Amino acid sequence: MRSLKIIAFAIFVFSGFSLKAQSSITSTKTVDTKIWYQQDSTADFVDGISLTKAYEFLKGKKSTPIIVAVIDSGVDTTHEDLKKILWTNKKEIPGNGIDDDHNGYVDDVHGWNFLGNKNGDDLEKASDERSRVYYKFKDKYEGKTIDTSTLTTDEKWAYREWQKSAADMTISSDEQMEVMMLDALDKTLRKQDAVLQQELGKKEYTINDLEQTENLSSRGSQAKTSFLNILRMEQVDTSTTNTALLSDLEEYLDGKKSALDNKTTAPPDYRAQIIKDNYYDINDKYYGNNDIMGPDADHGTHVTGIIAAERNNNIGINGIDDNVQVMMIRAVPDGDEYDKDIALSIKYAVDNGAKVINMSFGKGFSPEKKWVDEAVKYAEDHDVLLVHAAGNESNNIDSVDNFPNPNFLYIKDEPKNFVTVGAYGDPKVNDGKFIAYFSNYGKNSVDVFAPGVKIYSTVPHSYGYHDGTSMASPVVTGIAALIRSYYPELSAEQIKYAITKSAKDYSDEVNKPMHDDPSTYVPVKMSDLSVSGGFANAEAAVELASTLKPEAKKVQDKNNTKTLQNNLEKNQ
Repeated sequence: MRSLKIIAFAIFVFSGFSLKAQSSITSTKTVDTKIWYQQDSTADFVDGISLTKAYEFLKGKKSTPIIVAVIDSGVDTTHEDLKKILWTNKKEIPGNGIDDDHNGYVDDVHGWNFLGNKNGDDLEKASDERSRVYYKFKDKYEGKTIDTSTLTTDEKWAYREWQKSAADMTISSDEQMEVMMLDALDKTLRKQDAVLQQELGKKEYTINDLEQTENLSSRGSQAKTSFLNILRMEQVDTSTTNTALLSDLEEYLDGKKSALDNKTTAPPDYRAQIIKDNYYDINDKYYGNNDIMGPDADHGTHVTGIIAAERNNNIGINGIDDNVQVMMIRAVPDGDEYDKDIALSIKYAVDNGAKVINMSFGKGFSPEKKWVDEAVKYAEDHDVLLVHAAGNESNNIDSVDNFPNPNFLYIKDEPKNFVTVGAYGDPKVNDGKFIAYFSNYGKNSVDVFAPGVKIYSTVPHSYGYHDGTSMASPVVTGIAALIRSYYPELSAEQIKYAITKSAKDYSDEVNKPMHDDPSTYVPVKMSDLSVSGGFANAEAAVELASTLKPEAKKVQDKNNTKTLQNNLEKNQ
């Protein structure tokens, strides 16, 4: 899940929305957009998570260091606001090429990269999982009558996933039109950008630079007006650079083109070309390298900063947590992540001491879901909380697949350590609405909503804004880590309880997420969008956590664990 700003931007253009002045309710002039999501509705008149009040409540209490794992695209390990909060594996001697701690991963000083090989090569791009599933099983199932009663549990799941992928392989006229419109938009902006670079005398400039530039030639003025008009449709932040904007658009367009091409031609197996493990053997797990930055660390750096950017250092931003170490596990490429990498990432995090794991990624297909299920159960057995982004398709995930999820294939009980997070924004920064138009929702599947609109955080070598449930998830991860740091005796289940039960109730109706037409307002109750029916609030969560009594040490549910493991072995 990448930043949603450019996706929203593309939807506006594709849908043919006309340019119009924003109403006063959308004005952000009275709001400090860089910190709105941490602010308080009473003190600041902004519906953030009341972080300052949470720290006021915790004043005088002791905290203990907490390790938080971030499974993502990579992190800028040199960032001024992050380099001091990175987890360090003290059992490893950096750079000696030896597996000092004997965990199978050489020089894993700050985490591990499951998207690389031992030669130092990194996987950047991956195809969509729908295409991988379709072409893998096409010869086996296409045009054949399948008696599902003869299939094993694994085979039934594979057949279900293949049927779902096959039903989505027809190219629609809407998809073709969207790619054409995006391509035209990309060419238009690049043409204007070339003129503006020449007029401004520099290759990179911010939107603010452009807005304040005067005395342009007639050609330059026309390019400026056209460029800015397009960006104002989606209120692109003025600190955004031309290079970042065009890069995001190119990445999104390339993904759309690839997905379209994959409906007629099997995509290259980029993973096999780089990593060269036996993908279908979950026990072949000691692959990768220690390059946790990778070729594109934008998404992971932004997520990490939300959780833990160094507080009170008078530079950049303040993360949510003041006593946390972030373990970066690189497993999310440009494209859909692989189930094996995610399963092994969760286990790596658990084995190396993480108490909360952030998962800002997701997809609609999961052919090896059994591996991820087993890893989720492993985390539950070791009292580790998993926080997952709900997704950015405006879908009701009670009925539309979004993976990973807490619905096990082989056992009935759902894990109690799994939190799914939707995205909201204060109306002052979210076009007069509360719920992010892109956010997935679900009365039974999304636990809580958290800030995910216009979130300012660290990006490689700098700072910037991103939108998405990818940003809402680390907000909840940050709250969870804050509680675990000050109340370390509480279990993962209790942490989830404190966050969801203390969620700020909103009795008035809110807007239903609408991806196809973000301007439409369909009123719904918050209780129809999530289990808690509310917004995450740090102050309320720590106050509730302070009233909870530590649970007696739980005996692992060995029956469930054994059932899951037996079924995994039987259905290999």
